[in-house]
Amino acid sequence: MIDGESGHADVIVVGLGAIGSNAAWRLAQRGVRVIGVDQHEPGHPWGGSHGRTRLFRVACLEHPGLVPIALRARELWRELSALSGQELLLETGSIMIGPPGSRIIEGTLAAAREHNLPVERLTPEQIAERAPGHARLDPGDVGVWDPDGGVLRPEAAIVAATEAARAAGAEVITGERVRSVEADARGVTVRLADRDLRADRVVLAAGPWLAGFVPGLPLTPHRYVMTWFRARDGHEAGLDRLPVFIRSAPGTTEWMWGHGALPGDLAKVGDEFDGPFDADDPDAIDREIHPGDTDHIRDLVAATFDDLEPEPAEQVTCVMAHTPDGQFVVGPTDDTGRVVVAGGCSGHSFKHASALGELAAQWVSGEELFTDTSFLDPRRFH
Repeated sequence: MIDGESGHADVIVVGLGAIGSNAAWRLAQRGVRVIGVDQHEPGHPWGGSHGRTRLFRVACLEHPGLVPIALRARELWRELSALSGQELLLETGSIMIGPPGSRIIEGTLAAAREHNLPVERLTPEQIAERAPGHARLDPGDVGVWDPDGGVLRPEAAIVAATEAARAAGAEVITGERVRSVEADARGVTVRLADRDLRADRVVLAAGPWLAGFVPGLPLTPHRYVMTWFRARDGHEAGLDRLPVFIRSAPGTTEWMWGHGALPGDLAKVGDEFDGPFDADDPDAIDREIHPGDTDHIRDLVAATFDDLEPEPAEQVTCVMAHTPDGQFVVGPTDDTGRVVVAGGCSGHSFKHASALGELAAQWVSGEELFTDTSFLDPRRFH
């Protein structure tokens, strides 16, 4: 389907991480001639789409407009699971915990009200019964149960989306870095080290490298250390005791997120990353774990969870790309629509990645979008 001699396609997708792999799949599934390019192999650990699990939520506290995207993402994760023969999304339910009036609680309830989601408000006693690993609460804390929450397997999902794109006819190029992306009146040139590719349009889904292709796009790449924890001797810390959560830490205004251990694995807990951040070079991220890197999360875990050893059992670095308002960037960079960006993860995009890939596919295909994305418009910062 691709004119290999000239390297021409209808659409080139730059970056085959969380969003790009799904954009390539959704485009190829439409019969669009697609070339996907990535400097690494699918499921690699050098960006922000690895780490064994990612949280999935539908009642998205970050913005009510994310709910339709999460619902479409769930449909697509299920479809991709069926295509790949793997359980990519474990639908377990999730719990939000914090004081009434907090963003955790009110943001979740606002999303649920606007979209009539079947969330359940929980008293402290009900929290302790539903999620006994969350027994340490501040006086007055309440919970919101989102039955549609769960856990995604990111590396497997990216590989599955890339393979689904290939199976639908996409050409996939890995191990080659894109040097530049240049739009003109007739199309877009994507320059590799030793050849050029041409397409009518391009989807830029380069994760923390995205800002390097779009001057003026306010993305801040940021190093983050993911942490996993063992259960204390004589304790259990599976999903039945520690379901998927976002919660405030006792005695603080700080947030944590995570989930109990999946079979054969460790519990995963992280601290919230609201910024501000110093920009890190995604090509020169410090992958070493240094003394002090995990002191903060260790102290939060010690203050919050009876079932977990507070010293991390495992630590892995990743790099995220944050926008000033914490929302993604999805849409064209100008009125020509030749260049569509899809990124700005801001620490909470993976759950939506399949649907964000669908939105990118709709943008470059000239289709009506399945939901309003004005709050994600890349041009909103101008």
